[in-house]
Parts: sequence; C-alpha cells; structure tokens
Amino acid sequence: MRVSQTNSRTNPAGDLLLHLGGADDGPLHERVKRALRAAIREGRIEVGTALPPSRQLAADLGCSRWAVTEAYGQLVAEGYLEARTGSATRVCWSNTPDADAPDRAAPQAAVARFDLAPGLPDLRAFPRRRWADAVRAQVTEAEFTEFGYPQSGGHPRLRRLLAEYLARSRGVVADARDVTVCTSVTDGVRRVCHTLRAQGITAVGCEEPGWTRLREVIRAAGLDAVPVPTDEGGLCTEDLAGHAGLRAVLTTPAHQFPLGSVLVPERRAALLHWARRVDGVVLEDDYDAEFRYDRRPVAALQGMDPSRVILFKSLSKIISPALGIGWIVAPPRWTTRLHEADQAATQPPTVDQLAFATLLESGAYDRHLRACRQRYRKRRDALVRSLATHIPAAPISGVAAGLHLILGLPADVDTAAVVNGAARRSLRVAELAAYHATEARGEHGLVLGYGNLADSAVEEAVRRLREAIEESGRG
Repeated sequence: MRVSQTNSRTNPAGDLLLHLGGADDGPLHERVKRALRAAIREGRIEVGTALPPSRQLAADLGCSRWAVTEAYGQLVAEGYLEARTGSATRVCWSNTPDADAPDRAAPQAAVARFDLAPGLPDLRAFPRRRWADAVRAQVTEAEFTEFGYPQSGGHPRLRRLLAEYLARSRGVVADARDVTVCTSVTDGVRRVCHTLRAQGITAVGCEEPGWTRLREVIRAAGLDAVPVPTDEGGLCTEDLAGHAGLRAVLTTPAHQFPLGSVLVPERRAALLHWARRVDGVVLEDDYDAEFRYDRRPVAALQGMDPSRVILFKSLSKIISPALGIGWIVAPPRWTTRLHEADQAATQPPTVDQLAFATLLESGAYDRHLRACRQRYRKRRDALVRSLATHIPAAPISGVAAGLHLILGLPADVDTAAVVNGAARRSLRVAELAAYHATEARGEHGLVLGYGNLADSAVEEAVRRLREAIEESGRG
C-alpha cells in the first residue's frame, strides 16, 4: 500500500509504498514491521514523520488493527519509532549522522539591493488585491467545465477581450480567432519560429543591438539570426536588401531595445513593402509601447498590414513575468499553421486567463497602466536628474519612453569593470555591449533600467554607480 510522505516533520506520512510480500513470508504483523523498517532505513520516511493511526493503516491494508499496533510496538522497541501519549507515532531513526541538525537552506545568489538592470517592471506595484479578487471570483463563479484542460489557443473569452483591447489601444486589426494566448514573448517567438521553419523560412533578421534572449530562441529553433543595424530611426530597413533569401525580421518598432528609438514612418512603410516583395513576414515585439512620456503614442505596425505582421506582447513588463501570460496576433493563415505546428504548447492556467480577462473587462487593467505610467515618469525624471548631478559628463539617451535609458561612457572606460564594481556595491546594471551580436558597435555605455528600482533608492543607486565608474577609471 501507499502512505504519503512530505518533507514536513509535522505532517503525517501518506502515499508511501510498503512491500508486504505474500502469506508465505510470515505473519502479517511481521510483514508490516519489515516493510516499515525498510522504508525508514531507505529514507523514504524521514525523521519526525508521523505515521498513520493504527486504525487507518489497518483499514488501508485490509488487516486487523492488532497486526499494525504489534508492528508499531516492535519498531518502538527497536528504536525506529517513538510513541508519546496524546501524540502520533513518529519516526526517530535515520542513517544520516546529522539527522537532528536543522535543515540547511541551499545557497542562493546574492540579491542586489539596488536594481538598475532592464527587463522588470515595478514588482512592488503588483496589483495584489485586484488580482486576488479576480482569481477568487473565477474560482467561485466559473462553470465547472472551466476546470478542464486549457483550450488550444487560449480561452475564447480572453482572446475576444484582447482583440477588443488591442484594437482600441494599439490600432491592431484582428478578431478573437487571430489571437493565440502563450506564456511570454519568448514563448511566442519560439512557437512562430518553429512554424516559419516548417514553411521553409531559414533565417530571421534581428535588430542589432537587440534582446539577446530572442536571438537565442531563434537559433534554438534551427534558424539563423541575421543582425540588422538600428539607429535613432529604428531598424535600418535599407540593409534588408543585402541579405539574399531573408524573408522574416524581428523588430521593436514602438520602442527599440536597447537604444530606445521609434521606427520612423518612412521605414515602417519600407519594412512592409519589403515583406510584400519577398513574400515574407514581420515579427513585431510590441515592447514598452504603453510607457511613453515625452512623445505621442505610436500605433502598432500590425494595423498597417495585418496580413504581413505577427504581433507579440506579454504581461512580463506590465504587471509581472510570474503570471506567465502573453499573446500572439497573427494572420489567419499563420494562426492555423501555428496551432498545427505546436500541438503540445504550454498554456497559462485557465483560472489565470480568466482572471486577466476580468481585469480587462472591468477596466482595472487600464487603471493599472495609467498608475504605472505616472509612477515610471516620475522615477525616470528623478533618475535623469540624479545622473546629471553625480555623473554630469555622461550623455543620456532613450529617455522618452519605456523602462530604461542609455548612459553613454567614454570609449576607454571598461564597462565590464563598471558592471563588476557595481555588483560589489550591491547594484545591478547591464553593459550595452551585452546586447550586441557583432563587433560593429556605435555606442558605448550602460543600459539602466528603472522599472524595479524603488523611488527612495534612486540617489543612493546613482552614487554607487558613480563610485564604480570612478573605480574602473583608476584601474
């Protein structure tokens, strides 16, 4: 029979396999004793684990209670178990010398006190109450049929609400059938890359510099990641003609990472013209589109040609990556192929999909975005002022939108040394060079994210950064 076992020293054992043998192996109480002793000696029942009451174990084994109490009594006498009045019978033997020593936590990497690395929103601002209320409402009110396996492509309600929201806020042209729910932008790009490969596309153009993780995902799917330069006008579309056979390109037109530029109108048109000419597709990462401060919002590229653009977005930079909810908006022909090519794709839990749908439908998601936009603008202003005060010679760029900026440094400054010096001061920063795929680098400096930096920590974080830069100069 099985009795379960957990790592807790206060919970009873259960679901543990006991090998009792047959009638020829001796009296039942002896077989129960031997099976329990073996489980203890093999470490399948830990020290401190409470065994089931004799009546319960006897019922599970289909034997008399006497056989179990006799086995327990003999193991107590042998020192494997201890029995106290008014308490459960517990295991007290282990073949580990320091079994009674307190549990040792596994070593963990040090967490920086000051987080200036890009890639995270303000985790302190996670809408705990709204999210908890939305989850509670779905668990309480949802039909029992909702607790089955997640539907392929995502829950219909969420897909419908996303299509409506994206049309209103981003100018996306799509209906619910064109939306596929995934777990992140990375997951979405991975799925689409496998679909591209199945359709004979062998390479994807990638912004240079750009997100390293997405280049890795493209290569892992068996495609070549072709660097395409970017500048203050976004992706250099005129360079696409120099890559014969290229039919797909990944870009962040609303807010290029890491340079912070916006794809200018003439290049938006040129990019779509290129896609039509080569019978290709544009993969649009709608990165940081919601967070703009000093410029007007830019509609999604997808709305200009829904037949040639696949759009990706997630909640990772808006609420939290821990939710694991993202979406893909693709032309019908690509959506069909996407579902056919990735039947085993992981879906976010249905309850979480419905909770997010509730936030969309109630307007709570829009209110969260507005509050975040105000918070990040104030934090950006404070960071820019502090950098101008403490590191006045370093130029700042990419500040008009998003959750990061670029701090330029002289070419003779070792940015890797600055990153290491900052780490010694419990400060996380990223060097711009880490996002380049080639040696042709026109910029030199650091990428400073302020999404997950506490407002009260801005001044101290910049002071520590200045010390790290000065230390690298002395070195």
